[in-house]
Amino acid sequence: MGFFDLLSNDIGIDLGTANTLVYVRNLGIVLNEPSVVAIEKGSGKILAIGSAAKEMTGRTPGGIEAIRPLKDGVIADFEMSERLIADFIKRVVKRKYLMKPRVVISVPSGITEVEKRAVRDSAESAGAREVYLIQEPMAAAIGVGLQVDQPSGVMVIDVGGGTSEIAVIALNGIVNETSIRVAGDEFNDAIVNYLKKNYNLLIGELTAEDIKIKIGSAFPLDKELSMEIKGRDLVAGVPKSLNISSVQIREAISETVDIVVEAVREALEQTPPELASDILQRGIVLTGGGALLRGFDRRLRQETNLPVNVAEDPLTCVAKGCGKVLENFQFYSKVLEKSRRD
Repeated sequence: MGFFDLLSNDIGIDLGTANTLVYVRNLGIVLNEPSVVAIEKGSGKILAIGSAAKEMTGRTPGGIEAIRPLKDGVIADFEMSERLIADFIKRVVKRKYLMKPRVVISVPSGITEVEKRAVRDSAESAGAREVYLIQEPMAAAIGVGLQVDQPSGVMVIDVGGGTSEIAVIALNGIVNETSIRVAGDEFNDAIVNYLKKNYNLLIGELTAEDIKIKIGSAFPLDKELSMEIKGRDLVAGVPKSLNISSVQIREAISETVDIVVEAVREALEQTPPELASDILQRGIVLTGGGALLRGFDRRLRQETNLPVNVAEDPLTCVAKGCGKVLENFQFYSKVLEKSRRD
């Protein structure tokens, strides 16, 4: 441990639409919480942040509101994002250090300058000394253990809660990237709409998420699954339960999955031929929560005729990537963007 390690603690943050993960140098991932803030409507007082706030989603009495300050991977509610980041930093930096922490934050590759500034300002207000931004697909690639400094190309598809990032990486840079604001949240919305339209059944966001995790799929399964779901009957207005199968849920999310698949196809079409042959050899790496959707890799394999590999722990790849950057800051400095005050 060097002298500076005693003065401050470096932190990596995977600031996600659905979940925020925090990596502390020398300790690993120490926090993984939903990006949700619960506030009292009248006073604006914060009642809970993280898991406790997520449990209130869709269940809150009139006076309480559960807010997700990040939409499509970027800051939608500045003040709440700042409170969220500050709370998480406070939770992980236990000891009082002489200096504020240096923070590496992952951001979607399609983010605008204004959105970058919002992320940086939030982190600085929350107590960061220096803020560095890293693009999510780059962080995911580093987290998976890919050699991003090599001339041979590698393709990473990071399907999160708010955005799907498709990037071809070579020589510490992103050669081409496609960032679409269609991902896990849209899968949930599609399930809600499908049940409303076909069965007059209204379910909440948390139930839709649960259905997606338990029986959702992007490709026919060897053994189809089913589950009982509960919601409100829109005609009679009373609670109702329904048995639903993975075939129906696949139909519900098929259009949304198609959008992601189409974006992957477009990204491959824009890839320089030399790098395309590298991808043919090394395959595509699938990361993010969307990588856990059953059969998503098989669907992409069928559409692209390329080998598709799901990362070992897809949910933590980006946070681990931020962490590896912190552990070897000099080596990875080329992939970072230092945020300066304008």
